[in-house]
Amino acid sequence: MDNQDILERIKALVEEEHSLREDAAPPGAPDVLRLQQLEEQLDQCWDLLRQRRAKKDYGENPDEAEVRPASEVEGYQS
Repeated sequence: MDNQDILERIKALVEEEHSLREDAAPPGAPDVLRLQQLEEQLDQCWDLLRQRRAKKDYGENPDEAEVRPASEVEGYQS
């Protein structure tokens, strides 16, 4: 998976998130479990993209970056 693939995946996840929020029935009550899954997947994608960019910046092979578990990525502080 290259950077463009990751960015396309991020876009698809964001579109699904927006759709869930807009189509919620009753209004304002989206599928909470699915939203949580989307947030975790988005965090994993962003983390993978940051790893790939960092490896490239330091002369390493970006293809060696790996998706980290959601439990690890979700524990990061901003």
